[in-house]
Amino acid sequence: MAFVAFFNFYGCEKDTVNVASKSSDFELPKGFPAITFPEDNAYTKARWELGKMLFYDNVLSLDSSINCGSCHKASLAFSDNVALSDGVKSRPGTRNSPTLANVAYHPYYTREGGVPTLEMQVLIPIQEHNEFAFNIVKAGERLAKDSQYVAMSQRAYKRAPDYYVITRALANFERTLISGNSPFDKYTYQGQNEALNEVEKAGMELFFSKKTNCSSCHSGFNLTNYAFENNGLYESYEDNGRMRLTNNAEDEALFKVPTLRNIALTAPYMHNGSMATLKEVIDHYNKGGKEHHNKNKLVKPLKLTEQEKGQLIVFLESLTDQQFITEEKFKEQ
Repeated sequence: MAFVAFFNFYGCEKDTVNVASKSSDFELPKGFPAITFPEDNAYTKARWELGKMLFYDNVLSLDSSINCGSCHKASLAFSDNVALSDGVKSRPGTRNSPTLANVAYHPYYTREGGVPTLEMQVLIPIQEHNEFAFNIVKAGERLAKDSQYVAMSQRAYKRAPDYYVITRALANFERTLISGNSPFDKYTYQGQNEALNEVEKAGMELFFSKKTNCSSCHSGFNLTNYAFENNGLYESYEDNGRMRLTNNAEDEALFKVPTLRNIALTAPYMHNGSMATLKEVIDHYNKGGKEHHNKNKLVKPLKLTEQEKGQLIVFLESLTDQQFITEEKFKEQ
């Protein structure tokens, strides 16, 4: 209950929003809806610059040893390449670091969906014992001693750097991490028929077929329906998933369906990083997963041939957006 109260005190925001589809600094890919910014955190270049600076600054961690970019690397579509990323003092994380690509469109955050806004989500890694292990009020006190941060904060939010500024600025930056220029996008949304080869097209047809039912969960422009599902990873789970939030047995071992964008870059996979390759993932679904009382009924043996499994993997690799992972403006300077 204290955690909820902490959110209510530090993370609440106005209900009304302003919508930005493009600005002089960024333009959305074809087929993407407008980004919704909270009214009290509308996009500005000053806020974006402050958020980016904070994203790559160790100042928000207890011992000033890590930053947001430590676990969300630009070259990996803002994910990590280990099962569990280390926090301060080399404390292991408790879940695999997800990609931040297109987080602007998420209806809720964390794998159990317990956080309603990106501004509130920023609080989690800062206060988590196995991540930054710090206090956001004390983080603000640190920033207030830095003349550059004071000046940037006044310019962006007309107030000294504090909990309000930290959460808003980081969320402002993260909302612009938009990925939508993969070969798949060029073929699907931009009308470039040559963007996918015949093997990739065969894999795409399989992906969207009733034979695999992949697109039942990985649907829409962001290749996720944001639902909470169990995919038969285990018969018994150490991590209770959504039940951790609701305390409802019907939610046991349910996790938010992740986006598949840039999936070839975001290994290892699953909520705990227990699968190292896309081949392992495809083999898991092809076998139908393990039995669990909450397993999605669509997860069942697929009887795919080796050729079909290869086609699916090649299609998933076509979801890689090279422009996104090489964009200089998103990288640490």
